[in-house]
Amino acid sequence: MNRRSFPVYLLAFLAVGCAHRPSPVSPLPPQVVEEEIEIATIPDPLESFNRAMFGFNDKLYFWVLKPVAQGYKKVVPEAPRVGVNNFFSNLKFPIRFVSSLLQADVSGAATEFGRFAVNTLWGVGGLLDPASSKQLNLPKNEADLGQTLGVYGLGQGFYIVLPILGPSSARDSIGIAGDYFLYPVSYITPWYDGVAVRTYEEVNATSLRIGDYEFIKEAAIDPYVALRDAYGQYRQKKVEERKGKPAPPKPGGVR
Repeated sequence: MNRRSFPVYLLAFLAVGCAHRPSPVSPLPPQVVEEEIEIATIPDPLESFNRAMFGFNDKLYFWVLKPVAQGYKKVVPEAPRVGVNNFFSNLKFPIRFVSSLLQADVSGAATEFGRFAVNTLWGVGGLLDPASSKQLNLPKNEADLGQTLGVYGLGQGFYIVLPILGPSSARDSIGIAGDYFLYPVSYITPWYDGVAVRTYEEVNATSLRIGDYEFIKEAAIDPYVALRDAYGQYRQKKVEERKGKPAPPKPGGVR
């Protein structure tokens, strides 16, 4: 593949229906890094369907999620919103902990356990994040089951955009199901209370990053292609980081 300077949008897409996944409806803050890399491509045999779902999620963001998040932002100060975001991040501890163990990352699992204990006991149930302070320096260990499958050699497969859930791949879609059962919010009953909690989580998270998705759309000639390529590259990079030995991307999502 051609090598060229490529702005890598390190996106984590947080979805309403899954514990860790990004969503073009509400992407997490992008970190734009200019570097020489080999562009990773992910097969897109369902492009027509994916573009339709991308359009649906795009309208959902601009017509529903963003207006609600803007109103919420006006009445709730930033500090409480950050605390709520910390709380839900703390709840996702089982996903990161189990994934780290499955990846044989004992150190990462221990760090996650330490973070959870500190933030739950001294962080007021996770509203605060004392584990990330300079004194303790217990960084969050970003790990999920889709990433774990990649560490074990399973390629990304084909690209798919799920309604509401957003960008994914064949491999990550399997991981979504596993992550669902590891996220405590999934066990809230009745089911509509769980949906309400997830919706609030998404609205709160979106209120902290309004403008990021708009920036990406405005900067891209074809936002669909830009997000697809960024997602494939981001997920590949996370797997390679976990493996500890980066390798050049291969066509067809095969590793």
